[in-house]
Amino acid sequence: MTAPHLVFPGLVLRPFADTDADAFAAAVVESVASVSPWMGWCTSDYTAADALEWFAMCRAGQAAGTAFEFGIFDQQSGDFLGGAGLNDIRMLHRFCNLGYWVRQSRQGQGVASRCVQALAAHAFGALDLHRVEIVVAVGNAASLAVAAKSGALDERIARNRLCIDGRAVDAHVFSLISAHGAAPEYRVLPH
Repeated sequence: MTAPHLVFPGLVLRPFADTDADAFAAAVVESVASVSPWMGWCTSDYTAADALEWFAMCRAGQAAGTAFEFGIFDQQSGDFLGGAGLNDIRMLHRFCNLGYWVRQSRQGQGVASRCVQALAAHAFGALDLHRVEIVVAVGNAASLAVAAKSGALDERIARNRLCIDGRAVDAHVFSLISAHGAAPEYRVLPH
């Protein structure tokens, strides 16, 4: 299945292109202070070559139907804002994980919560999933706020649910389910 381009108020979510590698690497390096405590791959020595490796993994996940990862871009300027995606897709039980990160200079502007809405709409619409999980490490206040603002239900704290920099950490497991009503409006652009 080909990953679409999703348009949601002020944002375009689209698959990564190799030409995004420099912008991706710059955003990662800019965001070390706020993102690296929760995402071990976010390091001050992250390079465009690292981004290209990630993009190749994204394409492989898409080809296998197990992940749809997107770059987040400002709809007006085209600026790279971060990454978000649906991954660990389990079609047998119709659920997946939803993850997001936003570059430090654009945090606190509602980008992540709009991404959650757009991706949940895609999961419940085009992918016909019944459940979307957002797993957030205990202590990650910004991501906890995004999940709550997005209407996700905090179901529990799962012990040793995530591994960050080689150490097991407890995490909140949030859920969005399709029975909560109609999915938010979004447009899918042909590409």
